[in-house]
Amino acid sequence: MTTTPGLPLAGVHHTARPTWKLRETVHFYRDLLGLPLVHAISARGWGPEDHADFLHFFFDSGKGSTIAFFYYIGAEKPEFTNARDDYRYRATHTAWRVETREDLLACRAKIEAAGIKLNYQIRHEVIESIYFNDPNGYALEITWQVRPFSPIDIDDARRTLEAGMALEDSQALTCIDDVWRSKGLQLAAEMEAL
Repeated sequence: MTTTPGLPLAGVHHTARPTWKLRETVHFYRDLLGLPLVHAISARGWGPEDHADFLHFFFDSGKGSTIAFFYYIGAEKPEFTNARDDYRYRATHTAWRVETREDLLACRAKIEAAGIKLNYQIRHEVIESIYFNDPNGYALEITWQVRPFSPIDIDDARRTLEAGMALEDSQALTCIDDVWRSKGLQLAAEMEAL
């Protein structure tokens, strides 16, 4: 397999989502979470003729990253933007990093003190996170990485996804056990070859 050199990225600049709750969104991010409002674009519709005029505004979320929103003036809210209690909907989320567990707990305390409902706190593999929603129903996460990714993590990620892609190609991917079994068989074959 050939790989190309990586893109010269320097981190995430922003994530962006639409909002139909301008005041509530500004209040939540600026006033409750304390993220500074750092930029706003006010523009006539771009692109197709039916594109609404809009406000596109950005909040500083640390270390050069921002979270941004589009408020489409006079546009109706489409059905697909309605929040749903479905794991597939919640998979699209923004996760911010903190440096220590103490920082994570301080964020939790601030969020709860602001009256924001905390959905849960969980430690999974190499991260511990708190989860909550903004006024639009968008899922937000604040996470502390317990330890850095190691060469073993990188190798395991490669093996896991190669097994999953091969099973997907053959339409034999029905559950996680299929991935584990395939990865295990590949590892056993490599050990035998030594």
